[in-house]
Amino acid sequence: MARNSIHFNLSERKVLLRIFDILSILSVLYFVGNTFDFDYFTINQENWKWVFVLILYIIIFGSIFEMYDLQKSSKIDKITTSIVFTVSTTVLFYFLTPYFTPVLPDNRLQILYFYFSILFALVLWRLCYITFIVSARFYKKALIVGEVSTVEAIMEAFSSADPNYKVVGFINSKKENEENINFNGVEEYTPKQLKEIVRDQKVSEIVVSSYTSESISYEIHYALISLLEEGIPIKEYTHVYEDLTQRIPIQYIGKDFYRYFPFSRSNQNKLYLFFHRLFDVIFSILGLLIGVALLPFVLLGNLLANRGPLFYTQERIGKSSKVFRIVKFRTMVKNAEKDGITWAQKNDVRITPFGKFMRNTRLDEIPQFINILKGEMSLIGPRPERPYFVKELSKMLPFYETRHVVKPGLTGWAQVKTRYGSSVDDSLRKLQYDLFYIKHRGFLLDINILFKTLSTVIFFRGQ
Repeated sequence: MARNSIHFNLSERKVLLRIFDILSILSVLYFVGNTFDFDYFTINQENWKWVFVLILYIIIFGSIFEMYDLQKSSKIDKITTSIVFTVSTTVLFYFLTPYFTPVLPDNRLQILYFYFSILFALVLWRLCYITFIVSARFYKKALIVGEVSTVEAIMEAFSSADPNYKVVGFINSKKENEENINFNGVEEYTPKQLKEIVRDQKVSEIVVSSYTSESISYEIHYALISLLEEGIPIKEYTHVYEDLTQRIPIQYIGKDFYRYFPFSRSNQNKLYLFFHRLFDVIFSILGLLIGVALLPFVLLGNLLANRGPLFYTQERIGKSSKVFRIVKFRTMVKNAEKDGITWAQKNDVRITPFGKFMRNTRLDEIPQFINILKGEMSLIGPRPERPYFVKELSKMLPFYETRHVVKPGLTGWAQVKTRYGSSVDDSLRKLQYDLFYIKHRGFLLDINILFKTLSTVIFFRGQ
């Protein structure tokens, strides 16, 4: 059964973006250097160090300013802002490191040539990417086979995670309905149409979403085996969900939970834990030094806008469910919970104007470097929650206390991937991200979180 469609997976597209970002920049700079009176940046064997530093800056600042966010990369208006920030910061740092880069030219027009060459190269390539790669011809077409109760939520998660992932239809695995159901324009087909749909729609992959294997009828079972033998990829929906959304779909996991939680070996790896703790100590010392430098500004803002105690402490649950007291700069009015413990809401009236600024910039969390230095927290990990909410959420959300198998963090995968939790649904989403981190924990994921945290601070997304 021929499948003529081409599709780039999420990781492939991110690699593709990075490679062609670099190739387009170097190509344009080489062309400009050989065509116009531009000799600030020349590409040859002697100047390999210049090229290496430029590539390094583009990758680092491109990651910080979200040039490799696939949702942003699919829209020219959003990615243009990221490109301008990336190019401006890259060129600035390039000029500030003359030992590794060319000496500043006497003719200042050379600087403009350099800046606009990089800018033009990136905009041109990203326009080509949006026109040709982010288009229907490169969609991955999927057919969902499973229970109707799970289909809508799964389709919504897939479409929001990957704009190039197209669900062409679904088949109810339990029974044939007299009237077909329609979810957001995605049509339901009968089990008898399974092979026909795969062939006619050029389906790239079949996703089986079912709580138990017993819900799959014999007709569908043998059809799936036949399609598998013909080379059609057939995947279990929790694996696809995890790959696309980078979350663990705990709401769909039953008694065989152990199949989905082969936690990262880094959680027990002595070398990883040693360096993790070493970086915690280094970053906490640097963070506290920055905090001391900013303290006069914070004191003044607290005196004028907060009017009350500067610091705020609160009980939180740490590793192995041990209670500790977290330290923060106060951002709410005094006695904010005089009427009882409540969720922090978006535009919460209890947050002072200066407190809102500190939350958006994450300045309120600087004192938590004390907790990191004491070993109660880590730089990266699930955010520590209050005992009251842990008790309540553990009753409603499966595996909630699994978050406590690692140290809580100042920042984490959930913090950089989703907004502040103010409900049970928000807590479920955060838990999915936290468990993904625990499952895939390692140096590369930690570095990714640090870059995304910088993006959160720069774009004032903190809460």
